Amino acid sequence: MRSRRAPRRPGGALPCYAGSAGASRDRVRASTVKGIALIGYITLGTNDLPRATAFYDALLAEMGVKRLMEFGGRGYGWAAAMDQPMLCIMKPYDGRPATVGNGVMAGIAVDSRDQVDRIYAKALELGGSDEGPPGLRADGGEGFYAAYFRDPDGNKLDVFVYL
Repeated sequence: MRSRRAPRRPGGALPCYAGSAGASRDRVRASTVKGIALIGYITLGTNDLPRATAFYDALLAEMGVKRLMEFGGRGYGWAAAMDQPMLCIMKPYDGRPATVGNGVMAGIAVDSRDQVDRIYAKALELGGSDEGPPGLRADGGEGFYAAYFRDPDGNKLDVFVYL
C-alpha cells in the first residue's frame, strides 16, 4: 500500500493523527493545510489472525469502518475508503512471532466523546484490556478526550477526539 492524501475532517483535523504529548488542536489543523496526510496506514502484528480479525471487524464497525484489503492470508486492512488511512493486522512477514513494541501506540481519531466511550467499551467487551478509561487528558493538549486499550495481541491503541 502507498501513502494516500486524506481529505480534511470537520474542524480541519486529519482522520488519523499520531500526535505527541502537548500537541495542540492548531498543530493538528496546521498539518492539514497543505492537504497532506501524516499517516497512510499502520500495521500491527498478530499471532492469532482469526481472533484479531474478529476483534477489529467488530471494533471498527463502531466507526463505520470496513475490512477493505486482504494480504494473501497473512492479514487484513480496514479503512473508511481506499483513499483514507488504513489499519492493518498482519502475521509477521519473517514468520517469527509478532511482538508488541514498547512505546508503540496507534491513535484513532473519531468525531465525538460518545464514539470514544463506545469504542473503548467495545474493545473491552471484545477481549481487549484497559490502559486508561475515557477522559480529558491534559498531556494531549486542550480539549483532548481519549481512552486507551490493548487488543488481544497486546497492541496498544488510543481512540481520541479534540473538543
